[in-house]
Amino acid sequence: MNISEIPLSADNQNFAITIAGTAYRMRLVWRDAFWCLDLLNGDQTSIALSLPLLAGADLLAPYAYLNLGFSMFVNSDTEGQENPTKTDLGIYSHLYVVTE
Repeated sequence: MNISEIPLSADNQNFAITIAGTAYRMRLVWRDAFWCLDLLNGDQTSIALSLPLLAGADLLAPYAYLNLGFSMFVNSDTEGQENPTKTDLGIYSHLYVVTE
């Protein structure tokens, strides 16, 4: 098992990333109350859309049947705060990928 942080900033963003040898695209958008993640394959076909970045569970658990070979988790450095805020994503709140 390997755990890696995906470097993020507290801005809406769209970027390419390779996870477990496969190319993906990620979009992160602030939705007025929480961050949402869209995961797409390399040609921008949707895999999972509007995943709320909430701590405490594997963001991709509902998509286990896709056998992606990785999980994604959110964690915060700030005691008493679980989920990323509009201004602390990538600073005090982090997105991690766990590969098998």
